[in-house]
Amino acid sequence: MGAILPNSYVQGFLTSSLYQGSLKGVCSPLLNCYACPSALFSCPIGTLQHFMVTGNVPYYGIGTLSVIGASVGRMTCGTLCPFGFLQDLLYKFRGWKASLPYWTRYLRYAVLAGLVFVIPYLTRENWFSKLCPVGTLMGGLPWVAMNAGIRSMIRSLFWVKIAIVLFFVTTSAMVKRPFCRAICPLGAIFSLFNKSSFVQLAWNPDTCTRCGKCQKICPVDIRPDRNWTDPDCLRCLDCTRCPSLKLTTVFHRQPFGEPAVPASVARSI
Repeated sequence: MGAILPNSYVQGFLTSSLYQGSLKGVCSPLLNCYACPSALFSCPIGTLQHFMVTGNVPYYGIGTLSVIGASVGRMTCGTLCPFGFLQDLLYKFRGWKASLPYWTRYLRYAVLAGLVFVIPYLTRENWFSKLCPVGTLMGGLPWVAMNAGIRSMIRSLFWVKIAIVLFFVTTSAMVKRPFCRAICPLGAIFSLFNKSSFVQLAWNPDTCTRCGKCQKICPVDIRPDRNWTDPDCLRCLDCTRCPSLKLTTVFHRQPFGEPAVPASVARSI
């Protein structure tokens, strides 16, 4: 429901028009294409780029995302994001499966710094939005399908965008959430709060058997029993099906009296 609400302006598809009301000035807590015919809210990454293009500091966007991140970390990625849900569905198809190298998690920070902040500021163009596969699926393709005038404006960049969508659709059938883990700048921002956000995971070492089932059901292929504040963790809570993991708050992150395991030690467990 939370993923549908930001895109519940059905009239946009019926009248081929964009909603321009006051809600468009509000950032949604997930990637949400401003140009989608059904969009009620603005995209937080699009908002950050807008201020960079105009040469202003994006206080509003940074403040909004900081409040969300400080509250729930990456939970909106794991519970609300429709593109994340699509990737989860694609991975369910049978076929060859692979894992992403650990270093690819750092690519999303490069995307955040480069395509969201530096390049838009230098070129005065919203480059991440131009290439974003979520924007292509939610905004670009619907407009091309509905409007002949838009179809006549198709240029080479559109086919680059289609290629990017096809790349992530294909890789999502083989790798768990490749876009979320390696590319998404919104996930990069929220991941900075995972260690300190109000909502946390707690792990009970006394009942954990290190069976690895939590990793098998994890949509980003991590071991929450090794590092329950991992920046990749989406706080989807799928792993809490195991009695050794549960949702808690930062004030009770270690309710079982076990000191946190250092990252260097955790990887060797």
